[in-house]
Amino acid sequence: MEYEIIGDDLQIVEIELDPGETVIAEAGGMNYMEDDIHFETRMGDGSQPGGGFMSALKNVGKRMLTGESLFMTHFTHRGSSGKRRVAFAAPYPGKIIPMRPSEFGGEIICEKDAFLCAALGTEVGIAFNRKLGTGFFGGEGFILQRLRGDGRVFVHAGGTIVKKELRGGTLRVDTGCLVAMTSGINYDIQRAGNLKSMVFGGEGLFLATLSGHGTVWLQSLPFSRLADRILANAPSAGGTSTGEGSVLGGLGRLLDGK
Repeated sequence: MEYEIIGDDLQIVEIELDPGETVIAEAGGMNYMEDDIHFETRMGDGSQPGGGFMSALKNVGKRMLTGESLFMTHFTHRGSSGKRRVAFAAPYPGKIIPMRPSEFGGEIICEKDAFLCAALGTEVGIAFNRKLGTGFFGGEGFILQRLRGDGRVFVHAGGTIVKKELRGGTLRVDTGCLVAMTSGINYDIQRAGNLKSMVFGGEGLFLATLSGHGTVWLQSLPFSRLADRILANAPSAGGTSTGEGSVLGGLGRLLDGK
């Protein structure tokens, strides 16, 4: 499956499909598509087409636990010749990361909102955090997404993406900055220093501790952090405004009825 990632901070991934080839995506992620591309919304990810109703129902239950839509959209090139393109857009500023689970032991574990689209046959499942403390305080809850398959998958994250290789060492990160990791990484949490640091340090009460052997992808701008900054500066939500773009500032907005 050939692809091109277009843009810098608000990226689009454009995927080329041969006749009969299919790509799956989260509902609402499509940006544009060419002639001969047909789409169909289905229950589950389609990784087990012969699984029957109970298999589909099981997949839907998994997606309910992750908070995602119950359905995924399948885009198929129904033409008889040539390549056709379909594109998917990132939901907020950041980067799209192409991955192939088969290159990392067959699976990749990512935060539940990171998955964007993938080749047909990719299994989009769930991975439980078995440690109670990690589930409550780890930033990602008890449930992460598990991506399995031989085809290409595309994951989205906020801001700049940093790829780290761990070879038996330990890496401590902000709990919201973890995007994805391979199955050889152990994920736990620990307190952010002493009581004074936890309360006044500005880094949150806990840090994620990543250890073991494998690959870790980190994001510089988690969506929750971006949303907090927007809300903090939105006058309609009780935030403060600095009057950007207007000499009159607040008086100008008063005259506009805002």
